[in-house]
Amino acid sequence: MRHLVLALALALLAAPAFAEDVELELVLLADASGSIDAAEIRFQRQGYADAITDPRVLDTIANTAYGRIAVTYVEWAAASTEDVVVPWTIIDGPESAAGFADALIPPPRRAFGRNSIGSALLFGKRLIEENDITGWRKVIDFSGDSVRNWGGPPIETARAEVLEAGIVINGLAILCRGCSGRPSGDDLERLYEERIIGGPGAFVVTADGAEDFADAVRRKLILEISGTPPLRVIASER
Repeated sequence: MRHLVLALALALLAAPAFAEDVELELVLLADASGSIDAAEIRFQRQGYADAITDPRVLDTIANTAYGRIAVTYVEWAAASTEDVVVPWTIIDGPESAAGFADALIPPPRRAFGRNSIGSALLFGKRLIEENDITGWRKVIDFSGDSVRNWGGPPIETARAEVLEAGIVINGLAILCRGCSGRPSGDDLERLYEERIIGGPGAFVVTADGAEDFADAVRRKLILEISGTPPLRVIASER
């Protein structure tokens, strides 16, 4: 009997760890392309740090079926320059949220160059598929201030591949920085709806300016974590 117990113990030690079960696997893809300067990189990171530690976001996590989510923060720019600023982190309360927020601010910027949105979307897909986490829902949250794609795979090809894998794409359209009101160029919300987001319940949240950014991130996180889309939903399975 003693030998049997020892054999079972050794087998358990040699076995791979079980995957972590969470409510949501969430990739935060933040714009670090040429239109984003160093001050804006810090501003974006601080906005996400403030949002993930907000009591309303933490309450939403606590009220999910699993009571925890997995999040990673990635900055994207040119193809193959995507940088994982904070790796996959299980957030299940104020302490783990604070740890994620603290890890988000100090790292240097390592993503540079012109937009490669298709490359960024496929990078997010790989992060979800190659982790050891099992999420009931899987979401890529893409933020940016344009839909221009200067290199790498076409947006349409990458988007279709992500959706085929059962991953939802939501969007944070950054409409304006350092100005009052909305920019006069492209209708970024419409373009995100048409070209970026997809999957059941997919949606776009907009940030009109600096003061609105952290609030937009908080609202977006609450919607994603709760699985409750806004009243105006752009759902697509194309």
